[in-house]
Amino acid sequence: MSTLQISLAVVGGLVLAGVVAHSAWSSRRNLPKQATPEAPPATPEAVPPQGQGGEDTLVERQEPSFDVDSGLASLASLTSMTPDRKPGLDVLIDAVAPVAVEGVVSGEAALAAMPSTRRAGSKPFGVEGLSVITGEWEFPTAGHRYSAFQCGVQLANRTGALNQIEYSEFVMKAQAFADAIGGEPEFPEMLDEVARARELDQFASGHDAQLSFTLRAVNTAWSPGYVQQSAARLGFVAGAIPGRMVLPASQPGHAPILGLAFDTQAAMSEDPEQTALRELTLSLDVPQVLRSEQPFARMCEAALSLAANMDGVIIDDNGNLIRPEAMEVIHADLEQLYDTLDSRDLSAGSVLGRRLFS
Repeated sequence: MSTLQISLAVVGGLVLAGVVAHSAWSSRRNLPKQATPEAPPATPEAVPPQGQGGEDTLVERQEPSFDVDSGLASLASLTSMTPDRKPGLDVLIDAVAPVAVEGVVSGEAALAAMPSTRRAGSKPFGVEGLSVITGEWEFPTAGHRYSAFQCGVQLANRTGALNQIEYSEFVMKAQAFADAIGGEPEFPEMLDEVARARELDQFASGHDAQLSFTLRAVNTAWSPGYVQQSAARLGFVAGAIPGRMVLPASQPGHAPILGLAFDTQAAMSEDPEQTALRELTLSLDVPQVLRSEQPFARMCEAALSLAANMDGVIIDDNGNLIRPEAMEVIHADLEQLYDTLDSRDLSAGSVLGRRLFS
């Protein structure tokens, strides 16, 4: 083999190696970003007990003890974390029909008389009893006794206003319940309640707000694990649906402050870490979250932090960039919305607010 042939072979090998290396680099560059392994927490080294003179000594086994005061304090803290009881009927957003009874009715009898479904059309239907012990309205419970009842149907929700057909279904359900317990219902005028429902629905439709930001990858795509790890650092936890995370509320029983969602199919794929995500959505259901949680400010902080750490940009539904100054304008508008909801006793995150905007 001549020197020229050897040189050409060497050059050809170098070119081939360069092509292979470039291909491998391009392939690696196009892989979605992966979650980085978390370092395990450092554990202190166990030191054996030493007696005098450095000799090992046996340690007497200590039986676990229960301190009454601390136990009661723990129980009190758990009790304070119990979610709010089921919201009751309220004439502000419900059509309510009182049901008079001649004597005391047991909770068992009331539960047996309940309709099979708790809806009239698309509107929630409810029954409450007046407890002879506490003197308060509550959902009928076995072992309790009641001196009166009331049935109600919600006037409006996100499906629209209560209509005449739904009101008629409400009357049928309430009448059947009253007949079963030997009671006599008194229904409000249908046309008045339907008109009230339309007015409430108009108000709710004009003051409902569900906001969302879209985060889009600038260069390298993200894997689901990378998204989850990045969001977890901001306090997000896994939701009930694959591809969804939530920022929990500070108070038990309340809706999550924020939601974060990405492709469900990607989250459920056989090898999710090889799945490329280029967009995720950060959302806020304004009427469902307490104003004191400062949800929009936290939404903006989360969006800006994720965009900076994940090499992404924040865009709206039309693909336009959302800048911090635009967020300030939205924040000012939301403050006016909060004030209006407060003035109608339908504050964001309140029991009535969550019921109406559901």
